[in-house]
Amino acid sequence: MANIKFWVVLVCISAIFFNTGNATRPRSFSRFPAILVFGDSTVDSGNNNEIDTLFKANFRPYGIDYHGHTPTGRFSDGRLIPDFLASILKIKHSVPPFLKPNLSDHEIVTGVSFASSGSGYDDVTNDVFQVISFPKQIDMFRNYTARLRRIVGERKAKKIVGGALVVISSGTNDISTLRMDKNDTRYQDFLLNKVQTFTKQLYDLGCRSMIVAGLPPIGCLPIQMTTKQQPPSHRRCLHNQNLYSHSYNQKLARTLSLVQAKLSGSKIVYADIYKPLMNMIHHPLKYGFVETNKGCCGTGFVEMGPLCNPTTPICRTPSRYLFWDAVHPSQSTYHYLTKYIAKRVLPKFL
Repeated sequence: MANIKFWVVLVCISAIFFNTGNATRPRSFSRFPAILVFGDSTVDSGNNNEIDTLFKANFRPYGIDYHGHTPTGRFSDGRLIPDFLASILKIKHSVPPFLKPNLSDHEIVTGVSFASSGSGYDDVTNDVFQVISFPKQIDMFRNYTARLRRIVGERKAKKIVGGALVVISSGTNDISTLRMDKNDTRYQDFLLNKVQTFTKQLYDLGCRSMIVAGLPPIGCLPIQMTTKQQPPSHRRCLHNQNLYSHSYNQKLARTLSLVQAKLSGSKIVYADIYKPLMNMIHHPLKYGFVETNKGCCGTGFVEMGPLCNPTTPICRTPSRYLFWDAVHPSQSTYHYLTKYIAKRVLPKFL
């Protein structure tokens, strides 16, 4: 049980995404010159490859559905949400990690990810697992803007940062091992204060358009069901954990509205991923899924990170699984989340 709890802290789901295949592409969305990404493993495109941590995904079978079937450090079988979003917004095909060696000037100008798998809003989460904290991600952003200024000049750099779409996806790692009592909201309030602090810091550094993702239904993550020792044939979402997630999300949405009202010229939008994920779980066939309570990798009950490795068997068709590993969604799930966000979130930036 202790080992399972250890891996639970890797949990990270959240999303702000767009379908690259057949979605209609509003002209006005192409106004974003760059995309800047902060958060956890749902949006880390490979920064953890360059730091000393166990939380990596730069080995097979991760990335089997990515371009060239190459593991990149993304915790999925394929692309992450910011990748899809960047493509639809006609910025670029995918979002590179800021710590990528030999990062090109073009990659800097069009945006990068500062996210770190295993991280959270709470510094304790980051310190325990030796990942890149949110304050350090913001420090990386400062380094990014300095390089951007050297490339394009002060005036244009300010315009790029001010016009960029900022994506923030975090929080699940902070609360996934808590005893989630929906009536005890002190830790929720602590995290929400962190959200306010970080969004204000990004605003002060020039960012104006931000999407902040809420929590998923944490009680429906395969690893969470496993920690409750549910038998394979009777795995069910954990109601109390889902209530806690939902309660936090309601507060987050209200908090972001208040923050936006205080920051002149800002647009800070809440992205609900709880509702669309629950819809996929309750109506899997509608989305082409045959499995929603375990991952594609290994048994699907506990495997993720080092436990989902080149020797681990995987399912035949990842696209028919809601989850890629015991924590993270498959590329197909991101595709459907993208369609939902496209309809509900992106129009708010028009």
